[in-house]
Order: sequence, then structure tokens, then C-alpha cells
Amino acid sequence: MRYISTRDKNRCADAPTVIKTGISPDGGLFVPESIPALGDGELYELISLDYRGRALKILQKYLTGYDVDELRLYVEKAYGTRFSSYPDIAPVVRLCDGLYSLELWHGPTCAFKDMALQLLPHLLTGALKKTGETRTAVILTATSGDTGKAALEGFRDVEGTKIVVYYPSEGVSSIQKLQMISQQGNNVAVCGIEGNFDDAQNGVKAIFTDPAMIKALSDRGFFLSSANSINWGRLAPQIVYYISAYCDLVKCGQLRLGDKVNFVVPTGNFGNILAGYYAARMGLPVHKLICASNRNNVLTDFIQSGRYDRNRPFYATASPSMDILVSSNLERMLFDVLNRDDNALKGLMDALKTEGRYRIGAGALRRLRGQFDAGFADEDATMAAISGVFTRYGYLCDTHTAVAFSVCDDYRQRTKDGTPAVVVSTASPYKFAKSVLSALSEAPVEGKDDFEIMDELSRVSRTRPPQALYSLKKSAPRFTHVCGRRQLGSFLLNFLG
Repeated sequence: MRYISTRDKNRCADAPTVIKTGISPDGGLFVPESIPALGDGELYELISLDYRGRALKILQKYLTGYDVDELRLYVEKAYGTRFSSYPDIAPVVRLCDGLYSLELWHGPTCAFKDMALQLLPHLLTGALKKTGETRTAVILTATSGDTGKAALEGFRDVEGTKIVVYYPSEGVSSIQKLQMISQQGNNVAVCGIEGNFDDAQNGVKAIFTDPAMIKALSDRGFFLSSANSINWGRLAPQIVYYISAYCDLVKCGQLRLGDKVNFVVPTGNFGNILAGYYAARMGLPVHKLICASNRNNVLTDFIQSGRYDRNRPFYATASPSMDILVSSNLERMLFDVLNRDDNALKGLMDALKTEGRYRIGAGALRRLRGQFDAGFADEDATMAAISGVFTRYGYLCDTHTAVAFSVCDDYRQRTKDGTPAVVVSTASPYKFAKSVLSALSEAPVEGKDDFEIMDELSRVSRTRPPQALYSLKKSAPRFTHVCGRRQLGSFLLNFLG
């Protein structure tokens, strides 16, 4: 398996090199040269395996630069007892006939980012050895909330690495913030920025493509890599849980092998739903991938019209991990719907950078709409979904998952599509306890701290908060620095000494 850059198809690399570098030097994203097939016979064989067995079989197809014994060891280390649902790493919960929740938040940081970021550090350290790299890898990460903590936890004290996380100082939940700024480890640093996630993401990309910065770091024994989903090592493990969810539904008799299913995915940076697209390209029987946005509905508008325009108001919402106007991973999707025309793709990315907008042609839009549908939920609809799902099914969901449930309902009413639907649940409701409790109860939340609110939510819902979150009550902040949008590089250099 070889990988090519979306902005220059002549630039090729193997899996270890791609995972080590994170992003192509030309600013493009690496994609597989071809998508491996998953035949009916192979899918049938996966049904009898557990999550780790499925992950090994699927990742072998993409990560051919690693031998099977290496991958087996990495998978066993990643998907173990740190998942509270072990041995069910990504359980599928039935709400009613034809409606299911794929829970991806049972890992150590209680968000779906653990599904990849418990594995990526093993893949990266393996890649360093394979490529003969002697410099220290600096994992540079922008986060809208969940990636930061998952990356920090995954790379904490990993030999040969340092990790720096930037987050919007006023754009994450208080629990998400506390998770990051109290992070332990000798190789970690966290910095808030004055701005939103797009500012953090743009700042990180600017560092990656700054020749002077890259040389300065190299001269001091460092090189840059990424834990964001621009790194293929983040995306490949996410393909697994779509295939695993389908296998679980067949195994428990909810589907027959070959039946189609819809996945409804809350997403802002397009990485989570893109993994579902690659699973479908492999042969997973997917009817529609339904992109669920919050009030920052730039992706909904694009999938419906073919016009991407970031020149719009930015809203801070109750689902902050989706508060994004520039969706990096959409570039990989565009590369495919443009029939892998790297020059056309580069033109769109240049237009986005200079004008903040672009439009794809009718043929590309038709190809996009063949696999995707889209919708969005504003704040009122999100709160109503939290309450409605709990009332109807006794199921407690977080604000991001609620967006997906709302969009799922709207899609079914609009299209009359009766295909079984799997809502991808991305975070524990206790990461956003204040918003979830407000949707369920009229009990006042003002003046209460996060842990009093968790206690009240536990009482109202008759569920228990994850210990990984509740134990934050004893955590003290380590990282309180906040910098301006143009000071990310200075913070990085100061951290590295």
C-alpha cells in the first residue's frame, strides 16, 4: 500500500513515512493510492472476531509497512482494559428496531478520539524505528475539545516524542479544558489561544509549512508530526469501528449479511464521517452517510449545494467539538469526487485560502450526493433531542450525539428512508453535563461546579459518571498560558527550549 498527496499525485510514500510526517510537505493530505476491497467472504469472517481481531485484519490492508506481529501487539496494547466497556471496545446499543447507537466513548478520555489515539503512538514509534529517525518527534495538535486530551493521554511520556496541544481558550467545555490543563507527563505542553478552533488549526498548519521553522527545529534535533486527523495514522483506525458495528448488528440478528445501513455522524472536521466513507469504499453495505452539523452548518450547505463558504458567522455552541468552519479532512473527500485531479483540488484549496470559498461542479456534486446526505441542528433542536431520546428510549446522550439524533429524525421524515440507522455517539454525556442536565431538568445549574452538576445528572438519569471524569475533581491545573493567534510558534520554541 502506497500513499499519495492530494495536491501532488507524484509524491508517494509508504505507511510508516506517512504516519511519521503527518502532512505532506506540499500542504496536501496523504490518501491511499487505491482502496483495498473487503469481500463478502472476508466480512463474514470478521463477524466471529472480537474488536481487536477485526482491527488487525482491517489495518493489515492499509498499514503494509508494518508486519502482522507488530500490528497485533499494537492493537492489543491500544484496545485493552483502559476501555471501561472492555472487551466490547465500541459497543452498539439498540434503541428500537432500526435505530442504534455506536458508543465510541468508553476509552480513557471518554471521547471517540481514543479509538485512534490509543493506537497512533504505537504506530508512530514503530515508524520512527523503521525510517531510521533519530530526531525527537514533536506532535503538534490543534483541538476543538476532545482530540487534545486524547492525544495528550496517548503520547504521555512516550519515548522519542513531545506533544504540544493548542485549544480555543473560551471554546471548549469546562470539563474538556480541565482534562487538558491538568494533564500529567514530562513531555507534554498545553496552550490556550485567543480565537476559535479554526485559528488554532490554521496556526498549526502554518508551522507545518514554514521552511524556516522546520529548519530551526531540525537543527535542534526535532521534527514535526501530527495527532490531528490530517495524519493518516489517525484516520485508518477509525475505519475499523464502522465495519465492526456492522458485524455486531449481523452477529446479534439485527441485520442480515448484505443488508444496507445508514450511519449518522456528528462531525465538524469531517474526519469521523470520512472514515465511514472509506469503509463503504471497501465494500461495507452502506446506503447513506448522513453528515450532522450544529449551528456552524458549513458542511450541510456544501453537501446540499456544492458551495463551500467559510465567510459566515462563527457560533460557540453546546457541541463545541463541532464548532468548526474549515473542515480539513474534506480535502480527502474532494480529491475523490474530483476524480483524483490534484491540480483541480489545489485550485480549490488556494481559493479557500485566498477567498474563503469555492464551488465544485455538477458532476462532482452528484458523486458526493450519491454517498452523502446532510442536515444540521441548532441549539433548541439539540436540547430537544437530548430530552426526546431520553424520554423515548431511556438513553442518555451528549450534545454532539444529540445533534446526530436530531438530524437522523429530520432525514427520515424528509426522505421516508426506512434503512436501519446507526447514530455514531462521540462522547460521554458527562463531558457536557451542564448542557445535558439543562435539557432534562429545570433544576438550576448556575452557581454549581461541574461535579455537583455531574451528581445531579446522575440522580436525574439514574446513570453513573465515568470515573475518568469524576476523578478530575482532585486535579490541579498545570498549564494556564494563553497566547495570541500569531504566537503559536513562539510558544512551541519556548517549550522545546
